[in-house]
Amino acid sequence: MRTYSLRHLADSTLRHALRQLVVSDLDTTALIVAHIAEFIARTLYLEDGYASMYDYCLGELRMSEDVACRRIRAARAARRFPQIFDALADGRIHLTGISLLAPHLTEENAQALLAACVHKTKREIQLVLAARFPQPDLPTFIASLGAAGAAPVTLPSPQVVLGQTPAMPDTVVEVGTSPAHSSAPARIDGPVIPVVTPLAPGRFGWQLTVDQETQDLMGDVEDLLGPDVRPGDMAAVLKFALRAAKEKLLQRKCAQTEQPRRGRHSKADRRHIPANVRRVVWKRDGGQCAFVSDTGHRCEERKDVQFDHIDPYAQGGEATVGGIRLLCRAHNQYEAERTFGAEFMRHKREAARVRASDASEAGARGPSSAESAGSPTGGRE
Repeated sequence: MRTYSLRHLADSTLRHALRQLVVSDLDTTALIVAHIAEFIARTLYLEDGYASMYDYCLGELRMSEDVACRRIRAARAARRFPQIFDALADGRIHLTGISLLAPHLTEENAQALLAACVHKTKREIQLVLAARFPQPDLPTFIASLGAAGAAPVTLPSPQVVLGQTPAMPDTVVEVGTSPAHSSAPARIDGPVIPVVTPLAPGRFGWQLTVDQETQDLMGDVEDLLGPDVRPGDMAAVLKFALRAAKEKLLQRKCAQTEQPRRGRHSKADRRHIPANVRRVVWKRDGGQCAFVSDTGHRCEERKDVQFDHIDPYAQGGEATVGGIRLLCRAHNQYEAERTFGAEFMRHKREAARVRASDASEAGARGPSSAESAGSPTGGRE
């Protein structure tokens, strides 16, 4: 069993060992990033039952969210600019620095920008980026505390909100930075991490910016609710609106209703998925992607799941409860490529993009042109 007590080491030995470990760690980090880059290129995370590399890093490799984001961002950048691997391995630029630089690197500026950030701290790299890619000033933070006549207060900066945020009243709604200044990382290979801070068991602080229409809708819903909510209780208004939206979206997505009608479906139309089939499949699969890897891991994705023919429609698949499943967009495409081949699906997606572009242009010219234009399709047929 390894012991971590190093009291017996001489100062010179400890100093040398620490340096060697750091050098080894740098090389290991570069290798991890290289492996992630190749893993992404082969989309092996799909085969293992994950909708994205980000989900794979969290679920399979047990990385934290910020570590996964930095490594994936660095891996994507290093695929375009391989000199990043050497910069990481010899410690010229640390992983956080590469993560900061990645969104700004282009073929024209990569060499100069990477050279400008050699052996710089995170703060120093931020200053380099601020000089080369200036951003507009941050807007002032304001808060609506809900109580009538409550005075506005100044909120902490986004960095503080993301960390150890002081407890806030239940009805605080924060209006803060524009998306360009959001502390949440950009989409990497999975969901954007929202600026939501756990405050206590079952209690969360939100940070968001709303436009005038959203603000007006909030006021309209509050007025319509009348005495059902306390005046200014924006959290209660938001909960009511989200419940109503969820009910409406489930009705549209999977025909969920308290009074379902008897299905009337022609067997000749195998592409159409009847409402009763969608309801049963959605409940059976729990609104979650049903893809299961060879090792038994089921994809946990719930966002943008789609109804998929288990046996492709083009090969005689039936729109029955036993013939339909839920798949996330990534695994729907993965299964299509396994069935028809990646090149076939690439041409199909390109043709769909062309049709969508033609339809958009036709729509701009007039309704009669738009009606004759094609529409994009996806998934397996």
